[in-house]
Amino acid sequence: MGDSTEASLSALDLTRRRSAELFDALRGAEPQSSTAAWARDELVHLHLPLVEHCARRFRNRGEPFEDLVQVGTIGLIKAVDRFDRDRGVEFSTYATPTIIGEVKRHFRDKGWAIRVPRRLQELRMQIATTTGELVQTLGRSPTPRELAESIGCTVEEIVEGIESANAYSTLSLDAGEGDDEGPSILDALGVDDDNLENVEIRESIKPLLESLGEREKKILLLRFFKNMTQSQIATEIGVSQMHVSRLLTRTLDQLRSSLESD
Repeated sequence: MGDSTEASLSALDLTRRRSAELFDALRGAEPQSSTAAWARDELVHLHLPLVEHCARRFRNRGEPFEDLVQVGTIGLIKAVDRFDRDRGVEFSTYATPTIIGEVKRHFRDKGWAIRVPRRLQELRMQIATTTGELVQTLGRSPTPRELAESIGCTVEEIVEGIESANAYSTLSLDAGEGDDEGPSILDALGVDDDNLENVEIRESIKPLLESLGEREKKILLLRFFKNMTQSQIATEIGVSQMHVSRLLTRTLDQLRSSLESD
């Protein structure tokens, strides 16, 4: 394990050293010269493993891995052309957001699982590009406020643009949390409470019920809350079934009129 770790660190140091040499060569050469083209190609080839690492984050999203690497390489080329060693930032730190941004742009152009306004799609790409530039300038990841000030929009718009990434792919409500036998997302969702629809009616009718006589209130209670028949109510309060029917009809008409007038 120790030898393997030391070998990895040694390879990383060699990559950094070689990268610094190539950037020096690129900066010292004429832009259109063969030396510049050679140094640029060597830098791209040297950092292809970084592209593959970034592309793996987007596997199993419906796009071939080879296509993702190809798109990510375009981002790598852009990062090579824009990188400035004088900022004191590692090239991999600067290039990663640019590579990922290019891959995300590819998904945006290929289609979204949920339709997102073009404004948000373009804002996400602008956030990715600006993030890469600010990482190089600040030496750290920028805050949403710093992104907003650089792009010229509000913090809320930055948050909205970042959150729009959730529309790239959707998850089935039948999906579990790690295994097929576990509870699904649907199991964790609440259901509509039919009683909520009656809350307003119940609250509106409360003072009207309080204004009724004791016998009328008792008849309503027995009929609608204890589900007793008119014959059972008549026996309970000691009157005829016909009288119960008249009282019930009159009380309901009174409540209905009061609700309509309110």
